[in-house]
Amino acid sequence: MRRIDLAAAALAAICLAPLSAHADAAAGARMALQWCANCHVVNAAGGGTSAPIQQGPPAFATIAGHMTPDRLRTFLSHPHGAMPDLALSRAEINDLIDYIQTLQQ
Repeated sequence: MRRIDLAAAALAAICLAPLSAHADAAAGARMALQWCANCHVVNAAGGGTSAPIQQGPPAFATIAGHMTPDRLRTFLSHPHGAMPDLALSRAEINDLIDYIQTLQQ
């Protein structure tokens, strides 16, 4: 009986793991360069717009330092302002958040 309990507990842990645990930062980086770099500086090397941050959208490194993953998830699920509605899937949002989190200083 103990093996069944252990197997059930392991399966529950896998199924209940947060979606962000399955996120792919490399896929998020590719998405950021493809869709976000027209307006944002999306990487530490300056990939993206060269406009000063004060005049345009914040750099992803700035976003990483000021927004929690939960706030980012909410924002990306319901874009507003001048940001286009990209209709991102949950997986894409998690990939993008995972990438942004790699930019924290």
